[in-house]
Amino acid sequence: MQLLPAVERCAPANTDINAAVIWLHGLGADGNDFAPIIPQLKLSSDYGIRFVFPHSPSIPVSINNGMVMPAWYDISSSDIDRRIDTEGLVKSAKSVQALIDREIERGIDSSRIILAGFSQGGAVAYEAGLSYAKPLAGIMALSTYFATAKTVTNNQANKSLPILVCHGVSDPVVVESKGRDSVTTLQSMGFTPEYLTYPMEHAVCPAQLEDISKWLVKTLG
Repeated sequence: MQLLPAVERCAPANTDINAAVIWLHGLGADGNDFAPIIPQLKLSSDYGIRFVFPHSPSIPVSINNGMVMPAWYDISSSDIDRRIDTEGLVKSAKSVQALIDREIERGIDSSRIILAGFSQGGAVAYEAGLSYAKPLAGIMALSTYFATAKTVTNNQANKSLPILVCHGVSDPVVVESKGRDSVTTLQSMGFTPEYLTYPMEHAVCPAQLEDISKWLVKTLG
């Protein structure tokens, strides 16, 4: 499988790398979208983290009149979880798992690899992380929904995976109830996700970045 192209940043710079975060963008964006926030996480030199921001393929997106744009899978309805392009989503999840495999080949233990995803990217992160055959460090699901909750095959290797779910209470794109529904579903599967909300729309905010930084430090020890 050809690896997805990606932007890479190390935090702090010029340190030995001992962990990785693979961070997936949302619909219409690319891997450059979240790269600028890394300095805002203010991670200490104790953590040598490689941040990998892959670019999704560009495909026709039905809800946007078939316009070709960066997307992890097709969306055909404004009710985003009514009709799921499961085939496209799973294909993207396998591409992300290939990036996990590469980080392991580069010397990072699987248990020190985190998947993060915003919006569409979060839906892919759920699928890729929960079905992966080696133990991961965790999943960050940002302003997203659990699109494949009814079809994902949870791997026992990640049955106790730490999961951080963040959502804006005024999100008009992925309404906050989708985030709460994801948490409820994860709990029914035996997970204990942490759920945080913020006074924002479909975005990230400074308070959230502080919480993400704390969660990264806690999760990576």
